[in-house]
Amino acid sequence: MSRRPEKIEPSFEPARRGRRKPPPPPEPPDDDEPPEDEAPKRRRTWPYILFFLFAWMLIIAGVIYARWAADLPDVSQLMARIPTHDITILDAKGRFVARRGLTQGALVDVRALPAYVPNAFIAIEDRRFRSHWGIDPTGMLRAARINLIEGRVVQGGSTITQQLAKNLFLKPERTFERKIQEAALALYLEAHYSKDELLTLYLNRVYFGAGVYGIEAASERFFNKHADKLTLPEAVMLAGSLKAPAKYNPLSDADASARRGLVVLAAMRDAGFISEAQREAAQATRPRVVRSWGTPGSGYFVDWVIANLGEEIGETSEPLIVETTLDLDLQTDAEHSLNAALAQGGAKANAGEAALVAMTPTGEIRAMIGGRSYSETPFNRVTDAWRQPGSSFKPFVYLAAFEHGHRPDELMRDEPATIGKKWRPRNYEGHYEGAITLTRAFAKSSNVVAAQLTQAVGAGTVAATAHRLGITSKLDVMPSIALGTSVVTPLELTQGYAAFANGGMRVNAFGVTRIRTRSGKVLYARRGSGLGRVVSPENAAAVTRLMMEVVSTGTGKAARLDGRDSAGKTGTTQDFRDAWFIGFSADYVCGVWFGNDDASSMNHVTGGGLPAHLFKSFMEEAERGLPPRPLAGLALVAQAEAPPVPATIAQAAPPTPAPAANDNKPETFEGILDKLFGGT
Repeated sequence: MSRRPEKIEPSFEPARRGRRKPPPPPEPPDDDEPPEDEAPKRRRTWPYILFFLFAWMLIIAGVIYARWAADLPDVSQLMARIPTHDITILDAKGRFVARRGLTQGALVDVRALPAYVPNAFIAIEDRRFRSHWGIDPTGMLRAARINLIEGRVVQGGSTITQQLAKNLFLKPERTFERKIQEAALALYLEAHYSKDELLTLYLNRVYFGAGVYGIEAASERFFNKHADKLTLPEAVMLAGSLKAPAKYNPLSDADASARRGLVVLAAMRDAGFISEAQREAAQATRPRVVRSWGTPGSGYFVDWVIANLGEEIGETSEPLIVETTLDLDLQTDAEHSLNAALAQGGAKANAGEAALVAMTPTGEIRAMIGGRSYSETPFNRVTDAWRQPGSSFKPFVYLAAFEHGHRPDELMRDEPATIGKKWRPRNYEGHYEGAITLTRAFAKSSNVVAAQLTQAVGAGTVAATAHRLGITSKLDVMPSIALGTSVVTPLELTQGYAAFANGGMRVNAFGVTRIRTRSGKVLYARRGSGLGRVVSPENAAAVTRLMMEVVSTGTGKAARLDGRDSAGKTGTTQDFRDAWFIGFSADYVCGVWFGNDDASSMNHVTGGGLPAHLFKSFMEEAERGLPPRPLAGLALVAQAEAPPVPATIAQAAPPTPAPAANDNKPETFEGILDKLFGGT
């Protein structure tokens, strides 16, 4: 087969001699550049990829939110009225004593407040509060950057909504799980409430220190005004306290609170909430912080009253006004007298503590001091310290003896004796006088004679007599009860003496006369003056004469009041662990105790020493300006022994009403409160 010659293309290049050079190989494709037809396609794909990634992030976030939302609480009732426990204590003359239980004030709508009040909190706590949706990423990044620079946590990234969620629903734990819950709750709250409603909830629930929650409670507690009356300097002090309520609240440290307020003012100026002129004017104004109009030691009485209000007054959303029997003038006198006694002789006598309670013969408490310093220890030794009364228990022993036929002029042997099989009571410092009358034995506080009387009438009879007059603690029925070996509180011992001071009527010491709401609704009003007669006038007068002899010639001479009748009894326990004087005039019954909380011995302190001197010091101040009057028990007996009134005079005089019978009351609300506060 013949071969077809190839077609030769014409060449326009000049002919070259020799072999022809082959054409250069094609350049490899650039892997970094897509072909011209693929590049636009890839650029169009990226938005779809980003969209799907964002969609998946939303799905994952939704799943996480749904996981936590399943357990989220119901928030529909958060705007309901917040119950209050605000209790104002007034004294017998209507003067302010204290305000307690102000844990939550009335709910205040943020729209009713001056604009600078909520703005102060927004400026220092969450400047973008009105623009974010519960979580502020910008604020979180800023806080993280500042903390990283400082090397420690100096700024938080939580929004006001997150803080509200934490305060309402979460425990104060620093865990990742809690932060997730906090964020979920913040979103949840933002979805259900407006910004004003969230700010209202926040300001009404946040803690301001000094035991108060909410803007209204804080305003009343620190400045004695409603929140809508706050000035700008006061508002910034409150806003500044949120960083560290215990440190920056105005009562804890007014100077530190004021300095923190300047920081808030600067933040408000930077945020544009106030002008420079307003900042300068507020900076030049120092708010007046209201502390308390009561006396420092009245906290003991207030605590006792609050603790005994109980639940009988029912649930109420209104603040309560509690009218009490306390007399602030007498309370002040008692505090001065007690502090002076401890300052002058306490250290030398190794007497670390003292307590005093004063009441009327009908049981109205006028002064109560449970220790040397309420701020150091609020433990109330008047109501809660059970101590041996020593010889101050002997009036109940002698009363039991008189009720079983013994007489004040009866002779007994004041000498060593054996009671029962082997108990041998001893007199103080071993002094004995032989044959003496019961009046003399009582005045010199003979332990031997008291033990013999107890043996004669029975320890059970003595215990029953003490309980009948007002001793409420359990008493050990044994011969040593004569020497006051069973523990009692100063309050109940003084309460027992009131039956002698009023001529034989049993009373329950009480401190509340009326409870009402701020709007005027009366929840409780005390009725009655006692629990009826428990001692005959003759026997009450007989024991009263014995106690008058104590302050005249016996162990309590240091307690004798000049120019007026007084009576009382000293008491000293083994190793000088307790020293007492309980006494009375026609106007007041006063109980005094000295000792140490650890029951350590004092340096030979007896009832006739520090306690008797404190009794005299206080009672002379308490009686200042009052006319001298005979003691009630003696007055009743003198009236009974007086000659009969002529018929013509008797007919002109109005009849004396018979005392009301002590009927058994049903367990009504009033009956329960009467028992609690000493009514019939």
